[in-house]
Amino acid sequence: MLIDLRSDTVTQPSAAMREYMMQAKVGDDVFGEDPTVNELQDLCAKMFGKEAGLFFVSGTMANQAAIRVNTTPGGEVICHKEAHVYKYEGGGIAVHSHCSVKLIDGNRGRIKPHDVAQNINNPQDVHLPLTQLVCLEDTANRGGGAIYNIADIEKIAAICKNNNLSLHLDGARVFNALIETKADYIKYAANFDTLSICLSKGLGAPMGSVLIGSKEQIKKAHRIRKVLGGGTRQAGIIAAAGIFALKNNIDRLKTDHENAKLLAREIEQLTYVEEILPVETNIVVYRLNDKINQEEYLKHLKAKNVLAVAFGPQLIRLVTHLDFKTEQIEAVKIALKM
Repeated sequence: MLIDLRSDTVTQPSAAMREYMMQAKVGDDVFGEDPTVNELQDLCAKMFGKEAGLFFVSGTMANQAAIRVNTTPGGEVICHKEAHVYKYEGGGIAVHSHCSVKLIDGNRGRIKPHDVAQNINNPQDVHLPLTQLVCLEDTANRGGGAIYNIADIEKIAAICKNNNLSLHLDGARVFNALIETKADYIKYAANFDTLSICLSKGLGAPMGSVLIGSKEQIKKAHRIRKVLGGGTRQAGIIAAAGIFALKNNIDRLKTDHENAKLLAREIEQLTYVEEILPVETNIVVYRLNDKINQEEYLKHLKAKNVLAVAFGPQLIRLVTHLDFKTEQIEAVKIALKM
């Protein structure tokens, strides 16, 4: 049996989710008439104490729309150098928002308040772009699922407010963070102007993200979504999966985290592993020593029916998810032996 640990996006909709999708009431969402899409948007907004939400077909589209909402051409966005919005979204900040990016280093994909404060351009200096937006990613994918310190988020939010900057959260795995910190959703979200919430990763829906913010921001985002080709028709069938996921698959994320920690304990014992990042959520990242050929290593795992991905030079990433069961750890342990 194939064990796919490449990402938490590889999950299959459960029988119960499929049934829920089949029962969805639908309409034309471009006209705002799909009741299930509207229900999903309202659900996400209320969960986080925001005024409105907007359904997107992907997290990338939701993030890029948010960046465009919060900036004007010629502005600058501050984010971590490994941030998904910069590294994995096809240059979208430049293409869609016509903004430059100021990249900050930081521990495991996270930036500190003083990093933000020190990198805000002087608005009186005409040689420099206007700093307009800060983007955070919680959890940080490139940091091995690292969780932001809430005190740091609050301090960054205060700095943004004092400098008339917007703050956006790439919340692709925000529920993985919140299930661990036990933070109040509404208090957490109050720090951000906009948040994108992905439904197709840990929550197990087949696709979709929701952008939440003020009514004014979401109105702007609606027009941007249309320009990006993100308008959909009877999307309630897909939105229903998101509603089901939000109602049934948040608390169980803890199991994914526990399984990731169990995998990490096995990996720590391997003599060919040079380093393993601390495991906080559902992502395990480890570094092979120089004696191991990374490409051959991945082929070896595949031959043993385990799929993983390269995550940089000599880096391997494994991601646990709802289709990965605790009893499969033994099979992975065997496959990891070289």
